[in-house]
Amino acid sequence: MWSPPPGIEYARTVQSEISDRFRALAALPESQLGLAEGALVLASEVRPEVDIASGLETLADLAERAQPLVDSAATPSAAIAALNHSLFELEQFRGNHERYDDPRNSFLDEVLTRRRGLPITLSVLYVEVARLLGYEAYGISFPGHFLSKVVGVTDVPEYEIIVDPFFGRTLSLDECAERIRAAAGDDVDLDSRWLRPATANEIYVRMLNNLKLHYLRQGDGLGALGSFDRIVVLAPESAHEYRDRGMLLERMDCIHAAIEDYSRFLELAPRDESARPIRLRRDALSSQKPALN
Repeated sequence: MWSPPPGIEYARTVQSEISDRFRALAALPESQLGLAEGALVLASEVRPEVDIASGLETLADLAERAQPLVDSAATPSAAIAALNHSLFELEQFRGNHERYDDPRNSFLDEVLTRRRGLPITLSVLYVEVARLLGYEAYGISFPGHFLSKVVGVTDVPEYEIIVDPFFGRTLSLDECAERIRAAAGDDVDLDSRWLRPATANEIYVRMLNNLKLHYLRQGDGLGALGSFDRIVVLAPESAHEYRDRGMLLERMDCIHAAIEDYSRFLELAPRDESARPIRLRRDALSSQKPALN
């Protein structure tokens, strides 16, 4: 189990009460809040004292320091190479290979301070800095390992450059295909859907899912529950989240809440392969649930 170094206090658990800032984030249309600002709001769900304005200022400073290198590049692809040089070599952002499971890797404010993170938090940083420099950039929910890309790069055949911020390098389509084959088998081809831009909500849900899995591994039921609660705010039609939260609630003896989640799952996914056992489970709980006082 990871534990903070001596002398360092670190609140690792998502707060039980969902903040107004987070609910406002979930209600906003896609284009009305910067991706990094949303990631900082998410970090503040763990530590309410997170200074969102300071984090945004740090990102603006990174873009300002990269600007001269980008502006002096002779071609669009050279400009992206200059941005990569600035972030990954001069600023020294990279993946935390040594402590991948350190929960601080999941929070953008910590990544900005420590220069270490997960693929998804580093991708959020990369996309935000690229956008501040005027580029059209997106995160990519690539299977197993989040990536970024910059589109509209006119001097490369695909008109886009894929970047792996965790390793601080660009990837060709052939290299993306190799990664898929290494993970899923030689007979699996690269699907273009795996390279589509991820929405902000999809990114926040994936970040929360990382936290949820971390808390579950650590046996922190309340932390996992807080992550579940925020995922269903962002993705209220995500049937399996209700099913899985119901199982956690049942283990925590929150029987009424578990029944509600099982019922919601069955409404959303009545033909799911797990629907029948979940229905039996819900009905069994309903027959023995304690009365509410």
